[in-house]
Amino acid sequence: MVQWYGGCWNGTTIFAKKNFMEHREAHLEHLEEDQRFLPSVSIDCVIFGFHDNQLKVLLVRFRNTSLWALPGGYIYLSEDMDSAANRILEERTALKGVYLEQFYAFGQRERVDQSVQRAIAEAINKSISSDHWISKRFITVGYYALVDFLKAIPTPDGSSDICDWCSLDALPPLVFDHAVIVQKALEMLRLRLNNNLIGSNLLPETFTMQELQSLYETILGEKLLRTNFHRKMLSLGILERVEKKFSGRAHKAPYLYRFKEQKEERLFLEKVF
Repeated sequence: MVQWYGGCWNGTTIFAKKNFMEHREAHLEHLEEDQRFLPSVSIDCVIFGFHDNQLKVLLVRFRNTSLWALPGGYIYLSEDMDSAANRILEERTALKGVYLEQFYAFGQRERVDQSVQRAIAEAINKSISSDHWISKRFITVGYYALVDFLKAIPTPDGSSDICDWCSLDALPPLVFDHAVIVQKALEMLRLRLNNNLIGSNLLPETFTMQELQSLYETILGEKLLRTNFHRKMLSLGILERVEKKFSGRAHKAPYLYRFKEQKEERLFLEKVF
């Protein structure tokens, strides 16, 4: 059953729910008094997916509240920052080896509302003292990930009861500075899209030219001339035509394409658009 929450929908699978219950307590470690994590530094992930011609962002809703946030977490003392970001991404999506990039650090002095943080803890029958390590000032490092929407399995953590996709143009109000983080991630994604083909990570293995154009238009927020787009993409030499997409009318079926190998490593010195 699919349930809607404004621009978000809950399609969490049985697997995700089972995984959630098995690991719920492990994801409350940050509320313990003993220091297991690097102090004063956190990670927030903007996880992008593309589905039904919409760019979507994975969000979590804190348990027993109406508060939405980006998936995030802390860095174990024995852990590298990039390793922590990959761990958080895998815990929320069950995916490994996807495109993940650090894009910005957010260090505004008042970026975290401590009263909201206490309310989140109290909603799960936990308390945070004023000298608790997570009550201190934090700098958060932003990462954005590009994932195949259909392969991701949104999975809540111990502090949340919902983890699901929300349309970028219909996000609910987000806690702290998370709306700013999303906007900055989108800006960086647009810049990177013009220099290489990282957007290919949001598509399935095979796709139509129209689906590729729709992805570009959605990320860039503007319409592109169809003939120019097709000509440009084909001229880059990075697409391989596979077959026609069955539509019941063979002469009307669009061709399917896929990116040639090592697409992630292709860097274009000229702007695509």
